[in-house]
Amino acid sequence: MKCDVISYPPRGLSREEAARYVGVGVTKFDQMVADRRMPKPKKIDSRVVWDRLKLEAAFTDLSGDDDENIVDFLLQGNHRG
Repeated sequence: MKCDVISYPPRGLSREEAARYVGVGVTKFDQMVADRRMPKPKKIDSRVVWDRLKLEAAFTDLSGDDDENIVDFLLQGNHRG
């Protein structure tokens, strides 16, 4: 078997990996799948996997980007004066 020198991120993620990928716990991830903020998984034989690209698209669509972000506020130097 030839070893590939290029590292590829997995396209299919387990439930735990998918939750970690979007930065939430498994329980919150399950809620987000149920309310359709995150995509449903694909079934490959007996495995259930989430498509990393669909997770990225769903994450991008989450609200919150337009809200005032305290970290951005502080990084812009607005805490002075």
